[in-house]
Amino acid sequence: MPNQALCLGTIMSDMDVQERKIVVAVDEGDESIYALTWAIKNVVSQNSSNDTIILLYAKPPRAVYSTLDGTGNLFSSDVVMSMEKYSKEVADCVIEKAKRVCKDLQNVKVESMIENGDARDVICDTVEKIGADMLVMGTHGYGMIKRAFLGSVSTHCAQNVKCPVLIVKKPK
Repeated sequence: MPNQALCLGTIMSDMDVQERKIVVAVDEGDESIYALTWAIKNVVSQNSSNDTIILLYAKPPRAVYSTLDGTGNLFSSDVVMSMEKYSKEVADCVIEKAKRVCKDLQNVKVESMIENGDARDVICDTVEKIGADMLVMGTHGYGMIKRAFLGSVSTHCAQNVKCPVLIVKKPK
């Protein structure tokens, strides 16, 4: 009888371990890399292969330019293509930097996503779409005035996503 109880306990503990999708929003700032590092140390389980970290970068929407510059000359398609290329390079660089932080993880899947649009919408929509179990993000720690003008992506996401949100503040 004791062996059956032990066996049942093992089965139950195996059933309790669920696959988790942990979205980590990354951007050009050190705050997001700090949040990723903190989450790896404190949230992600490296003892099982049931956690997936999804690195999410929201590529800002392309600015709408008039076809004329300030001097009345037409923007060439080369200028527009250069701006697009630069935006893609920034996105790739951010994702690669975040992947380097994750390189030594064992038994943890790491995926990356680059989505276009306003960070608030991209993060909330992606978390919902993939059914994330947790959202991890850093905060820039803007003061009240800057936050009023720029808005807080982390506050918006915390109020609008359905999963738990972990906002990691980088020490000064």
